[in-house]
Amino acid sequence: MLEVKNIKKTFNKGTVNEKQALRGVNILLNDGDFCTIIGGNGAGKSTFLNAISGVWPVDEGEIRIDGRDITRLPEYKRAAFLGRVFQDPMTGTAATMGIEENLALAFRRGGRRTLRAGITAKERKFYEEQLARLGLGLQTRMTSKVGLLSGGQRQALTLLMSTLKRPKLLLLDEHTAALDPKTARKVLDLTNEIVQEQKLTALMVTHNMKDAIQMGNRLIMMHEGTIIYDVAGEEKKSLTVEDLLRKFEEVSGEEFANDRMMLAR
Repeated sequence: MLEVKNIKKTFNKGTVNEKQALRGVNILLNDGDFCTIIGGNGAGKSTFLNAISGVWPVDEGEIRIDGRDITRLPEYKRAAFLGRVFQDPMTGTAATMGIEENLALAFRRGGRRTLRAGITAKERKFYEEQLARLGLGLQTRMTSKVGLLSGGQRQALTLLMSTLKRPKLLLLDEHTAALDPKTARKVLDLTNEIVQEQKLTALMVTHNMKDAIQMGNRLIMMHEGTIIYDVAGEEKKSLTVEDLLRKFEEVSGEEFANDRMMLAR
């Protein structure tokens, strides 16, 4: 479902601030793979997701989704087959619009715009059913402005919006990092439920090593713009946080020094 070949990205090339963010990343995800991504600050995790979603063009390499070469495709055209949830709960929704209006925008993603009525009764009923699954009571607040919701409610809504029309690839960029532990757990459980139910292909960046081990069927570790460790299946299931720390030091030759990730042990 996702094929990335030797992608490279350097920011501020030719200046004193030059930063080589991606140094020839390669990965192949099969349909239905749920891959978690961990790594220290500046490892290239979010940069990798931005490259896939088309936030900016890569310098070299190739990106294919479901066999289609999207390397030079602009971001807005990739939106038709990508779903994304960001770290900031304020990103990904329109704060001044109602819940049902946000859902309608997501439901029409990648489709043709027409002059027909905005939201039909049948469509509204579908939104209510989907919101009820979140267990947050949002189905009774369809016209409420999204800006009035809590961070956890907005993140759950963004997750629903990103998967309302089954995306070919779901990108989750530390989507629980800004939430309190209880709310983060709720959003993670919803993530797992939706991914499993829709059999989605997903990439999830996380700073929590336990979550990286428990979620999905595959784990990759990034360091200085490259993938230094790739594990899947039974081997992944048997991993511990100590294993990951040891593997990082073994492969990178450095001691792991990300405070947030160390505290998430």
